[in-house]
Amino acid sequence: MNIQNLIEQAQRAKTFSYSPYSKFRVGAALLTEDDEIILGTNVENASFGLTCCAERVAIFKAYSDGKRKFKAIAITSDDKNFCPPCGACRQIIWELCGDIDVILVDGAGNHKIFKASEFLPFPFGDENLKGV
Repeated sequence: MNIQNLIEQAQRAKTFSYSPYSKFRVGAALLTEDDEIILGTNVENASFGLTCCAERVAIFKAYSDGKRKFKAIAITSDDKNFCPPCGACRQIIWELCGDIDVILVDGAGNHKIFKASEFLPFPFGDENLKGV
């Protein structure tokens, strides 16, 4: 896995952000099992509840293209700090991607690598729905 390339693609995705209200641009680059990179960016809406995060955009794009197995996702923003996934994205990453590497990138380009399970240590998943 070329981490630097994945980071660069996440930074490129950030340039496509539609964030006229918050001005908080986020980019994500999702690495598939066959080494394809799928980009996502945050897309805001005046009704903030309808906003979609970059991570979910990338994952949903991948799923809509039939991709189901992933290695990693890189997430970046303009913030000087690392931009961790929100709670909804943590759940989506866990359920749709599994325990993949989550690469957080700060505004200076530094990165840290986590496992998805570190962000969601007691996840809700399909096993919780058995017997319902």
